[in-house]
Amino acid sequence: MSNKPISEFIEKYYLHFNAATLVDASKGYVAHLKDGGKMMITLAGAMSTAELGKILAEMIRQDKVQIISCTGANLEEDLMNLVAHSHYERVPHYRDLTPKEEWDLLERGLNRVTDTCIPEEEAFRRLQKHIFDIWKDTEVKGERYFPHEYMYKMLLSGVLEQYYEIPKENSWMLAAAEKNLPIVVPGWEDSTMGNIFASYCIKGELKPSTVKSGIEYMTFLADWYTKNCGGKGVGFFQIGGGIAGDFPICVVPMLYQDLEMHDIPFWSYFCQISDSTTSYGSYSGAVPNEKITWGKLDIDTPKYIVESDATICAPLMFQYILENS
Repeated sequence: MSNKPISEFIEKYYLHFNAATLVDASKGYVAHLKDGGKMMITLAGAMSTAELGKILAEMIRQDKVQIISCTGANLEEDLMNLVAHSHYERVPHYRDLTPKEEWDLLERGLNRVTDTCIPEEEAFRRLQKHIFDIWKDTEVKGERYFPHEYMYKMLLSGVLEQYYEIPKENSWMLAAAEKNLPIVVPGWEDSTMGNIFASYCIKGELKPSTVKSGIEYMTFLADWYTKNCGGKGVGFFQIGGGIAGDFPICVVPMLYQDLEMHDIPFWSYFCQISDSTTSYGSYSGAVPNEKITWGKLDIDTPKYIVESDATICAPLMFQYILENS
């Protein structure tokens, strides 16, 4: 058996169009790491519910990613899968569901993400009581943390171990917590845990200031980027579009234009996997060259766009990277 089965497969058969770009981008990622570069991965959509954690966790453990930007949904959905996996239901015929059938899922406490239903009681509520205790204890102490730091605390405390329903090595959040991997979570309030936190604030049981804000995430990222952009620099591997990618990529023009740090380097590698094709006014569908005009990428920055389904492409690319770097 070859010790590089995925690499050999895609190099043999992935020769043209999006397939060839997938190979080129994977090789570019490997070259960037071998030259001493660092990499940010951004997670949009529902990649955690798609169980990308099975391979992303290994990328984290092997130091193939140095910082992550993700939506609040991806932050929490990895934990939900960790503690309630056996209660998830797959609906392969989701395209044929009637409004009544969708309502029936709701009444059963099943929230659908394409073909996968997340069990509200076992997933959300199982986490809620533990995260509330951590929020409240922190507030009493007069301390404040970022959303992901609270989840790190919950994971590392061991209170969730009683619920684990998948091998812990398949949780990217647990792998990240164990390494204290930097994460930025723009728009965290647009998530189930963000909504739950807001409900406690409305009831007067918690203060909004107990969780650090998106502006504070940007100032943290600015400091991190400034300290890590030397040498080969920091690459940007974007899965999907939206705020998970748009928020962190803007740190470079902010540093250059608003803070007048004119020696700050551009992102030194860029790849996006997206099924959003080029259109009018869509950030997710913007080709990489458009980012040159915004001061995010340089003329010579290696740029790739794989116009395909990330649930298919990302695991292949990550495995290639793991086999070759």
